[in-house]
Amino acid sequence: MTDNGNINVKIQNGIAAITFSHPKSNSLPGELLRNLAKTIEETGQNESAKVIILQSEGQKAFCAGASFNELISINTFEEGKKFFMGFGLVINAMRKCPKIIIGKIQGKAVGGGVGLASAVDYAFAHKSASIKLSEFALGIGPFVVGPAVQRKIGVSAFSQMSIDTDWYDADWALSKGLYAKVFETNEELNGEVQAFAEKLAELSPEAAYEMKKIFWQGCEDWDDLLEKRAEISGKLVLSDYTKNYINQFKKD
Repeated sequence: MTDNGNINVKIQNGIAAITFSHPKSNSLPGELLRNLAKTIEETGQNESAKVIILQSEGQKAFCAGASFNELISINTFEEGKKFFMGFGLVINAMRKCPKIIIGKIQGKAVGGGVGLASAVDYAFAHKSASIKLSEFALGIGPFVVGPAVQRKIGVSAFSQMSIDTDWYDADWALSKGLYAKVFETNEELNGEVQAFAEKLAELSPEAAYEMKKIFWQGCEDWDDLLEKRAEISGKLVLSDYTKNYINQFKKD
């Protein structure tokens, strides 16, 4: 794994496991986001893959969201929009993917990580997989990941998370429909994800594709919508408030 992170794909018996990693709690710099979107697109078109597992490396954080080092280095609107659109590209890649995507959420998810967990079709989680939308505290707001999160847990729960930027535990996420099941141990989580993927890999890929169209009905405008949302974040990330917040966070 390099300092810029890494993406690994392994396809076996119809099951494609896409694993992303980054040394800083599996955070997502812009280049890694674009590579992840491309990988999801390519795997979705690979006839050897019948079902996809999206996971991150290790047994701690699932995804720490945006890379603070990259956020603090953004100096123009164009740079900001490009960075935040990376999350939009990943969400749209999952939306358009013709294969069912299972999320294995083995640890905490923040910001963009919550967006990833929301955009999979079926998510299993470890009991430590708390979630947090921290963007409002940063002066940005969860604009790009918002549609995916709101679609999965509803307007009320999304509003609660967006305004009160504290942690919400895995049981809360389970009760809101973000997670389908929560497990006490990693062994149980890994075993259930594998067993479920094996079952789905035996089912009709044509039916899976048609079901995904139904699941995502009403989201056909997201290419444009998420680009507009990236423009909002791309503007706000240039504010003194956000720059000061990130600098103070890094000092602490």
